[in-house]
Amino acid sequence: MSELRKDRIIVGDCVRAMEQMPEKSVNLIFADPPYNMQLGGELHRPDNSKVDAVTQEWDQIGSFDKYDLFTWKWLEAAKRVLKDDGAIWVMGSYHNIYRVGGILQDAGFWFMNDVIWRKSNPMPNFKGTRFTNAHETLLWCLKSKDQKKYTFNYKAMKMLNDEVQMRSDWNLPICSGHERIKDEEGVKAHPTQKPQSLLYRVLLATTNPGDVVLDPFFGTGTTGAVAKMLGRHYIGVEQDRAYAKVARERIAQVSFAAPEDLHVTQSARALPRVPFGSVVEAGLLQAGDKLFCPKQQRIAKVRADGSISTGKDNGSIHQVGAAVQHAPACNGWTFWHFRTDKGYAPIDVLRQQIRAGLNA
Repeated sequence: MSELRKDRIIVGDCVRAMEQMPEKSVNLIFADPPYNMQLGGELHRPDNSKVDAVTQEWDQIGSFDKYDLFTWKWLEAAKRVLKDDGAIWVMGSYHNIYRVGGILQDAGFWFMNDVIWRKSNPMPNFKGTRFTNAHETLLWCLKSKDQKKYTFNYKAMKMLNDEVQMRSDWNLPICSGHERIKDEEGVKAHPTQKPQSLLYRVLLATTNPGDVVLDPFFGTGTTGAVAKMLGRHYIGVEQDRAYAKVARERIAQVSFAAPEDLHVTQSARALPRVPFGSVVEAGLLQAGDKLFCPKQQRIAKVRADGSISTGKDNGSIHQVGAAVQHAPACNGWTFWHFRTDKGYAPIDVLRQQIRAGLNA
């Protein structure tokens, strides 16, 4: 098997490029394919100035049948290069996302979420003939229904959202102002450049440092710029040489973050499992040591096999914690405390010491 070349932009057709890549070689695919917009003539503002619509040839695939065939081809090629624990994000508008979503399911991908990107500053509907188009849809899918392993940095997303669970409706601005890349004449370099904030959230949520992110419709390289910023590798495929040139220059200006600054708050499921017995084995607690409830009203003693006992109730830290509270369940790691020179601390502190040793 040939080695995967990373951190590069391939100029050419995305299907052909993916067919030449090693099988099961990328961790995540982010795809913003042509929307195949069905536009009915020019659009003007109230002052009669023309709105820059997407009229480029690369967006005009043709009939629905032609678009479906195009979608099947690139999704089949994408699935081949995706690792078995990988995932794909595909975004689109009402023009194409429902067709793409059906084909994703037919191709065997498994939906995790449909995320609504609610634009905080959408373009108004100047004609007043229908609602303002103020959102786009992102589909997050696993490679298969039976996939058990995948990356989702839940805790990091919660931390990014001021410790509130991240929802599937994302209120983010469109790409404008200083972020919008323009040519020497001040004209937009790409008509559908996506905001950095959108890709930042996608990559922080579903990849880890060192992962390889593939974008088969690279455009001006937002995916690559954010990947580099977050310590991920990227591969971009773009058929337009002018866009590829802009992307290459853009990414070259992005600075790497220090590895220690890329650590994110991990979900419990992503951390190595540590039984309470490991704390006893390591000598951080010993048989006969006392554990206390948060108010120090209930006391249990540690036993040599990692169980604890109140004299009346015996079992794991979770079982005994639930029993003394007459509760159906208990997280013993946060309920039971041990005495230190500075007062009382939850035994979870000792579990963290064990994990730090495992990761050393």
